[in-house]
Amino acid sequence: MGVIKSFINRYQKQVETRDNHPDEYLQSHYYKAGTDKVFQTVEAWANSRKDFTVTSVSKEHGEIGVKLAKPDSLLVITIISPRPFQTAVDFMISTDKSSIGGMFPALKRLIVQYYEELDKQLPYIGNK
Repeated sequence: MGVIKSFINRYQKQVETRDNHPDEYLQSHYYKAGTDKVFQTVEAWANSRKDFTVTSVSKEHGEIGVKLAKPDSLLVITIISPRPFQTAVDFMISTDKSSIGGMFPALKRLIVQYYEELDKQLPYIGNK
């Protein structure tokens, strides 16, 4: 059954991170900083990327919407603070594009890359 599930997952066009994701690469990253600092850092990081077009910023909801040029997709970055000076960042990326090999591996690679970049800019304290 695991082979069938991994085959089906490969063709998903949406990848989302969360606290209890079975794939450790897709688990939320927590940073030792306040919500405002993390939000400002993530917003500056998103605005500095040439392949990103920031389409919406909602500090009240802790979300930043981004249009990606390649692959043609939409990225939603969510910043929440469950405890003081412990702030989580989650990504949700989706695309309408198709690929013979499936889009899931490419979208997952993007999320892993984004987390690596943010981990260099913020004090990363791990997954939940």
